[in-house]
Amino acid sequence: MSQLDPQQRLAARQAILSHPDAQDCTVYRPDDNDPDAEERDLGDAKILFTGSFQPPQEWDARQRDEYCGDSAPELFMTAAIECEAKPSSAAYFSAEIGDYVATMPGLGEVVMFYVHDCVDADNGRSYVLIRDDESLD
Repeated sequence: MSQLDPQQRLAARQAILSHPDAQDCTVYRPDDNDPDAEERDLGDAKILFTGSFQPPQEWDARQRDEYCGDSAPELFMTAAIECEAKPSSAAYFSAEIGDYVATMPGLGEVVMFYVHDCVDADNGRSYVLIRDDESLD
């Protein structure tokens, strides 16, 4: 695997942070040792939704079913997530598989997502998220 180009990575990060369609979000990490514990608030980030997840053409029905598990395929979204803290600071983080992302698309509504998968590339990390369709009321 090739090393990520730091200049390309920095440019991709800035593009997400300054994108007019990027939304504010907060990333939370569950405690692996205590599933009943409160998730840890990692901090604020920007999220840019890039569309509905489309499984690779070469996947057969079994592979698609295994990837989606018990979740409906229409709940899967792709996105880019960038921490607002500077990469060299103690507050900096990268979202990981298993984290939760809280967004507020408008009017005080909170929409939760679960980080299902991610892939690193020179233009940043691409995430596959599952929308939590349960109401927070």
